[in-house]
Amino acid sequence: MVETGLEEFFEVFLRKESVFFDKKVLQSSYTPETIPHREEQAKQIANILAPALKAEKPSNIFIYGKTGTGKTLTARYTTQKLTDVSIKENIPLRVLYINCKLKRSTDTEYRLIAQLARELGKAIPPTGLPTEEVYKIFFKALNKQKQNYILVLDEIDQLVIKTGDNVLYNLTRINDDTESQISIMGISNDIMFVDGLDPRVKSSLSEEEIVFPPYNALQIQSILNQRVGLAFNNGVLENGVIEKCAAYAARDHGDARRALELLRVAGEVADRKNSKKITIEDIDEAEEKIDRDRIIEVVATQPKQYKLVLYAILSLQPGRGNNIFTGEVYEIYKSLCKKTNTSILTQRRVSDIISEFDMLGVVNAKVISKGRYGRTRDISLEIPEAVFSKIKNILEESIHL
Repeated sequence: MVETGLEEFFEVFLRKESVFFDKKVLQSSYTPETIPHREEQAKQIANILAPALKAEKPSNIFIYGKTGTGKTLTARYTTQKLTDVSIKENIPLRVLYINCKLKRSTDTEYRLIAQLARELGKAIPPTGLPTEEVYKIFFKALNKQKQNYILVLDEIDQLVIKTGDNVLYNLTRINDDTESQISIMGISNDIMFVDGLDPRVKSSLSEEEIVFPPYNALQIQSILNQRVGLAFNNGVLENGVIEKCAAYAARDHGDARRALELLRVAGEVADRKNSKKITIEDIDEAEEKIDRDRIIEVVATQPKQYKLVLYAILSLQPGRGNNIFTGEVYEIYKSLCKKTNTSILTQRRVSDIISEFDMLGVVNAKVISKGRYGRTRDISLEIPEAVFSKIKNILEESIHL
């Protein structure tokens, strides 16, 4: 039976005054008119890409820096300005943007090339054709309009994790087989990513490298001040709210995206309380909610092998403090694989998975030396106690324990 009173609730909600004027301004997809504290990086990208306007092939670019340092925003802003000029001057130039974290479009080499072909107007089924055939269709589409293409691969490290680096090698060699010119812009949160690539790929992919440093607290405050006037109604922020957001984000390696998300969620918290003000307490509540939701989402979307490794760590955690080592995790992991009829990965691969969880902030894995016995990792969970049992339930259900 449908709960009575919901219609009234929605009608009241429509008439209710919100603290927001335009919530979209705080979302990661929003591109502002100017990008503070990234003028130098934008100019570097512009200098590298500008030859495309004269029908010359720009160098490939590799952009890296930690999460929330403005990499994607600056890349999209600069390529949009480039596109605007090409349209105005009637110059044949196209920017293709792919987010490699979106599983369905980039979890295999086939799907990535199929997605690129679709961007150029070719209808390709999700599966069924030989990968070589998909490349041929893509090359044909490229040659149909002889022009410069700039292919932006955001979170390029995720593409390599899912497909290996052969696809990158093939992409860097495309210009040998087509009359159109393709330049690749790779964006990664993992500053060590390039070092793990095949040397052939590394030399051709990262012709130019641009590093985005973390923002400091004052820079984050100025970014927030730029957005709040557009995002909120006048006078809704209490004193100290922006400073608190900036402090939280600066603590998280200068993550401006997190600061904007904190403000947005704090505004939603205030709205639910029917408050006309956003307080420091609302920021604290938003911080707790974001941490909880992020960890749950990260865990729920992992592949089965990753869930098995995490469940092995969870199994060892109670009463152990910080003294969990890779070898112990691997033994538990192997027994879980046998129980769930899953193929067993090598210890090295499991160690790589632990490193990825470390990068995601789910665990803390310090490498320690054991002298002549080699190196291992001292692993501890970073999951808040409030969601520990929920995470365990999610894992048990999805790996069928």
